[in-house]
Formats: sequence, C-alpha cells, structure tokens
Amino acid sequence: MCLCLGPTGSGKTLLLKKLQNRDAVDTMSSTVPTVGTNLITVRFGNQKETTIREVGGAMAPIWKSYYSGIQKIMYVVDASNLCQIAAAGVLLYTILAEPCLQKAKILLVLSKMDASYRQMRNEALLMLQLTRLKKEISQDIAVVEASAMTGEGIDNMLKWLQGDSIAPCKSKK
Repeated sequence: MCLCLGPTGSGKTLLLKKLQNRDAVDTMSSTVPTVGTNLITVRFGNQKETTIREVGGAMAPIWKSYYSGIQKIMYVVDASNLCQIAAAGVLLYTILAEPCLQKAKILLVLSKMDASYRQMRNEALLMLQLTRLKKEISQDIAVVEASAMTGEGIDNMLKWLQGDSIAPCKSKK
C-alpha cells in the first residue's frame, strides 16, 4: 500500500482520480477537502494493481497512525501556492524523520503545474531545500511535476507506483 499525503488543498484527490482514470478529470472537475481517508485502487496495463490511501491534510497530526508497514509515500505539494510550501516542508520533514519510514520510497509531487509558472518549480524546490535534504536523509526521493487537469506527470507517477525508476525532473524555463 502507498500513502498519499500533503497539506489541505494540495491536489491529492484530483491527482488520484486522474491516476485511476485519465478521463475522470477535466477543467470542470472539483473536489472538497478530504476529511478522513480515501482508498483508491490503481490498475496497471499488466494486470497488476496497487492501493493508495489518501489521508486528508487536516489529519496531519495523526498521519503517524497510518505509517505501519508503508513502503511508499506520495507527498503532494501545490507548486502554484508558494505561501503553503514552508508549511508543506515542515510536514515533509516530519514524515522523513519517522523511524518506521526510513526505508520508504518517497515521491514528491509538485502539483498544479498547469496553474503555476515554471520558475515556481525551482522556487518550490529551493524552499523545500531538496538538494540539502537528499544529502541528509536515507530515503530515496523522486520528484515529479504533475497536473490533474493536463495529465502532466501521470505516466511518471504510474511508473513510480509500479517500482520503475523515473527520470529526474529537469529545470524548465
């Protein structure tokens, strides 16, 4: 099982809907903040599937109770909301410091890339101090730029969920 975590409003629910069904999300799609958890199953073309548990951002104080046995975490940050990134970083550091998650693979998803300009991606990574963080932690962190509206990054998210390595994000102008 994979956990999907991130602050309230980061775009977790729409991304998961898009992972489940590429046609399920369009410009008219909207959601309400997840209160509690959602379980979704993502099916891959090769008859395999995986379950993802989305835990609402408002439940951050009790995320720890969902960590047992988790080997993958998708952490979603709204790249179009620089005001939220500092708080998102604190939550991410809390996850990475958990002893039971030291071997977990982490996918940092910079969401809502359709609503942000490309330089915001670089600013978000700087604010999260990702380069420094990667040197100091034991977990493997991959980064994906994504948009539930355009489908950007969905293929890389699916590859990561299947255990395939994904190409590192390159700076785009």
